[in-house]
Amino acid sequence: MDMDMGANFLHSAIEEEPIDHLLEMLAASPLGDNGRAQLLQKLLGEGPCRQLGIYPIPAGFKLSVAVPVYNEKQWIREIVRRIQGVPIPKEIVLVDDCSTDGTRDLLRELESDEVRVFLQPRNQGKGAALRKCFRHCTGDVIIVQEAEYPRLIQPILDNKADVVYGSRFIGDSHRVLYYWHSVANTALTTLSNMFTNLNLTDMETCYKVFRREVLQGINLKSNRFGFEPEITAKIAKRRNPSWRVYEIPISYSGRTYEEGKKIGLKDAFSAFYCIIRYWMFD
Repeated sequence: MDMDMGANFLHSAIEEEPIDHLLEMLAASPLGDNGRAQLLQKLLGEGPCRQLGIYPIPAGFKLSVAVPVYNEKQWIREIVRRIQGVPIPKEIVLVDDCSTDGTRDLLRELESDEVRVFLQPRNQGKGAALRKCFRHCTGDVIIVQEAEYPRLIQPILDNKADVVYGSRFIGDSHRVLYYWHSVANTALTTLSNMFTNLNLTDMETCYKVFRREVLQGINLKSNRFGFEPEITAKIAKRRNPSWRVYEIPISYSGRTYEEGKKIGLKDAFSAFYCIIRYWMFD
């Protein structure tokens, strides 16, 4: 079925079939994922499809999803399920930071050809777990723990960006939680921007995407949540050429401490120190 025939078919079917049946027909079509993306672009237009993260994937492309894990027994199955549910060629690289709640047993059950699991010998922090993730990633683009990655990787596939940050504060819905955490996020992002001369809205976001060559040229040192200001400072320092940085709005449902949130006041002071340290020194 060519694109014009497919578009004409859907146009005529829209008035005759319930939307659920139309979605089933589209999913079952013989066009393949890229064919369906091209068909939807023809039907809906390029603009709406870009907003939805619908676009053709280059032949041979592979994504690495890096997921640092610590005491996530309650959530890890759902995290992996959501990542696997996005139809993009990928590998999922999970590094457990010496969990003590039974997470490691679940990770062994989840391991497969697509899901690769690595275990830290002792608890070292998020930054150390991410460094191990990055060492084992083999994809063309590397993203940190996100199920919305079709939207986040699109600027890279369009050759408009080398690095993409998923911002929690520029448009999409988010869960209402801790006021002082939002104040700290704003203050740390502002301070980071002053040193890096970037105009980010969410430096502390854990939803970041990188071309593989970006990470290959950076020597990361932070073990805990200092990873965020460190990677931002080192990306901003790059010259000749500079790395192109984009922000994309993401929907975000934060967690309470009862649900597993781990970052605290100590990490805010550490981030403040890392912003200055990694701008002045390597």
